[in-house]
Amino acid sequence: MFGNYFKEKKVLVIGHTGFKGAWLSEWLLMLGAKVSGVSLGVPTTPSLFETLNLSDRLNDHRCDIRDLDALLAIFKKETPDVVFHLAAQPIVSQGYDDPKTTFDTNLGGTVNVMEAIRVTSSIKAAVMITSDKCYHNVEWPFGYRETDRLGGKDPYSASKACAELAVHAYNESFFKGSNQSIASVRAGNVIGGGDWAENRIVPDCMRAWSNHKPVTIRAPHATRPWQHVLEPLSGYLLLASKLDQSLSGQAYNFGPDASVNASVSALIHALAVDWDGAAIDVNPATMQHAEAGLLKLSCDKALHELNWQPTLKLQDTIQFTSQWYLGHKNNMDMLALTQGQIMAYCEQAARQEHVWCTSTQTV
Repeated sequence: MFGNYFKEKKVLVIGHTGFKGAWLSEWLLMLGAKVSGVSLGVPTTPSLFETLNLSDRLNDHRCDIRDLDALLAIFKKETPDVVFHLAAQPIVSQGYDDPKTTFDTNLGGTVNVMEAIRVTSSIKAAVMITSDKCYHNVEWPFGYRETDRLGGKDPYSASKACAELAVHAYNESFFKGSNQSIASVRAGNVIGGGDWAENRIVPDCMRAWSNHKPVTIRAPHATRPWQHVLEPLSGYLLLASKLDQSLSGQAYNFGPDASVNASVSALIHALAVDWDGAAIDVNPATMQHAEAGLLKLSCDKALHELNWQPTLKLQDTIQFTSQWYLGHKNNMDMLALTQGQIMAYCEQAARQEHVWCTSTQTV
């Protein structure tokens, strides 16, 4: 996969204890990479990071990305070849509660990461993960393109738009024409096993139903392009494996097929099928802040420039997600289950002849 690009590569995952970071770290280990990680701490209990016992299987560092000196020391020690930056304050509602920390982390922390990349000569490729919420959302019915206006009506979304501007400025000022290449990626509404964050719809369902309680939903008609976590990660990995000066400074959307768009209500009812006695309580009064009704991405650029496309249909995404949480509830071997889902995803992609898992991939 990925032309064996990651085999024996030293890869630093910033935000490796989070939901997406833990899935990415596990996949990189399976690809033969020498993985190290930087995180402030383990963000939830339980967590995918601890479930997979990743602290004993990679070089595990604790650091606040707002502390540049501490971050520089880790970069100097690890001398990575490739960097994935996922560390963030990732929750919209927390952005309202603590806007300064949200901007300090998502913008200031990203600047610190790029500064550390700039002075670490071993790094050849860096992928900066932001969010689909970096776009100025006017809720039009077609997908946002990478050239569309950035914005954000809340602190979290605005902080991600600011991070995008900072990535662009660093590329134009320092990385353009150098032997280091950097790109940003935008994805959202990612679901899958091992997410235990507060105020996210799937973890809220899993917590409630595992305890035989109803889940409360605020906006049942809000529509989202749901995608399994492995979908954007395959794009991030493909981009890193191909990243050079011809792609440096670019931004890429990674999202599901348009047919995967579904309402919150439709998603929850589909998830509930596998959970005995699953109950749903619709209560718009619990909504503290305005939520977008529609937000979708155009992934044409990733298709045409990287030959990337999504693999899973919505029913596959829901099945993967439910099976993981049911396995966790039933005390199954979760490392084996997680690795099995990664392999199953790769097998589906191979059957569809996606470039990153065929012999035609070049780097």
